[in-house]
Amino acid sequence: MMNVKETIEAGKAILGIEFGSTRIKAVLIDEANKPIAQGSHEWENSLVDGLWTYSIDEIWAGLQDCYAELLKDVRRQYDCSIEKLAAIGVSAMMHGYMAFGADDNILVPFRTWRNTNTGEAAAALSQLFVFNIPLRWSISHLYQCVLEDSEHVQNIKYLTTLAGYIHWKLTGEKVLGIGDASGMLPIDPDTKDYNKDMVRKFDELVSPKEYTWKLLDILPKVLVAGEQAGSLTEAGAKLLDVSGTLKAGVPFCPPEGDAGTGMVATNAVKQRTGNVSAGTSSFSMIVLEKNLSEPSEMIDMVTTPDGSLVAMVHCNNCTSDLNAWVKLFKEYQELLGIPVNMNAIYEALYNNALKGDADCGGVLSYNYISGEPVTGLNEGRPLIVRSANDNFNLANFIRTNLYASVAVLKIGNDILFKKEDVKVDRITGHGGLFKTKGVGQRILSAALNSPISVMETAGEGGAWGIALLAGYAINNKSGLCLADYLDNVVFEGCTGTEISPLPEEVEGFNKYIEAYRSGLAIEQAAVKYKS
Repeated sequence: MMNVKETIEAGKAILGIEFGSTRIKAVLIDEANKPIAQGSHEWENSLVDGLWTYSIDEIWAGLQDCYAELLKDVRRQYDCSIEKLAAIGVSAMMHGYMAFGADDNILVPFRTWRNTNTGEAAAALSQLFVFNIPLRWSISHLYQCVLEDSEHVQNIKYLTTLAGYIHWKLTGEKVLGIGDASGMLPIDPDTKDYNKDMVRKFDELVSPKEYTWKLLDILPKVLVAGEQAGSLTEAGAKLLDVSGTLKAGVPFCPPEGDAGTGMVATNAVKQRTGNVSAGTSSFSMIVLEKNLSEPSEMIDMVTTPDGSLVAMVHCNNCTSDLNAWVKLFKEYQELLGIPVNMNAIYEALYNNALKGDADCGGVLSYNYISGEPVTGLNEGRPLIVRSANDNFNLANFIRTNLYASVAVLKIGNDILFKKEDVKVDRITGHGGLFKTKGVGQRILSAALNSPISVMETAGEGGAWGIALLAGYAINNKSGLCLADYLDNVVFEGCTGTEISPLPEEVEGFNKYIEAYRSGLAIEQAAVKYKS
């Protein structure tokens, strides 16, 4: 305890902050990269005028509350405060659209990754670039606004992501880590910068509009892991710490997206490694040895925080509907006057689900809170589908919801493993789905027909990952590449626990996914007829 207190008081601790879809989290780590304190703030996106958003006020109130909670944890554990830090890193949900004008104010409400209104733009850009451009990427949002002749487009002076925005306001620097930048516009892996040919094509495409800007004029500068990305300004310190205790001058690493920090937190930035992040949304990241044979609408090509090529399968929906069902059991316990322990509820339901049928007894779940581009749905309607003859019981009910959490992920990864013959030595899972020991791991193992590892640090997630990147930026005196730094400095001796797929469960999941694909017409009908 005294050593940790001395670390904090000496300003040697490192802070990582990540804006997730439902929680903002801050993690403080020591010189050995171990988490020593944390704070969090719960929040939810809002559907405003048909678009998913968080307000600017919510962003800053959430960050300030999260940091205040971190300070409370530090005082409670170590009886001290934070005046100085060794480094800070900011991460957030990737992609989306934040456009700012000449007065640095946002021109239209923040449009998150969850929005699927950009179909026309994404299709046109994919054809123009001969490269899959997902609906949620910033360039899709920008071009959709161009197609709709949105008045604000003419006035754009800066376009960035949520992580880039927070970083800009705290440091004054308009920069972005390469992993997050690859979700704005495709990156050239050779130059570690935006693809110049695609930049040229886009500028030519919109030239008839006679905007005052060119694309590179409004995009953030691309940085790779290990580079300096500015320092905390006086104004930034006041924004972050309303108590006024934190001093300016703290160095920052490049801001990154949650996909990149997930790769770091699971030590999956080396070729032939991969990770799966499973929470509100889910995505798998497989670091490739070579490019894919052809573009696929289900596979997004992004990069690691140090610029290596990554095949990403991104699913808009994962545990939100599952969590909603679990909350019903919480309400039931409260109705009966039984003390509620959410961890105990999750543990009991999840472990009981493993007693269900390998194919969920025929019961299907579609967890589409929002649209799901991988399966062609612009909107979502959560559904449970069963026939009178299906084996409908509690175990199968929870099991089908667990299967649904990774079903779309399996559909996308089947392209990589079966069609593209991509080889992977290790896949590591992290995120809320894996908090109940062994269950989410076993489900994902059956879905991907691959061993899945989970480390003890899996629950720390992206906030820890961006703290590690901040540490890499200031502590990598030996000049190690990011993969070697993680192997030799952060994760040395940490292998985690591995679960291999059981043949009968792989067979059951395959049977489930066959029925799931066939039943997508039911989901499509629900979207059409249930407003």
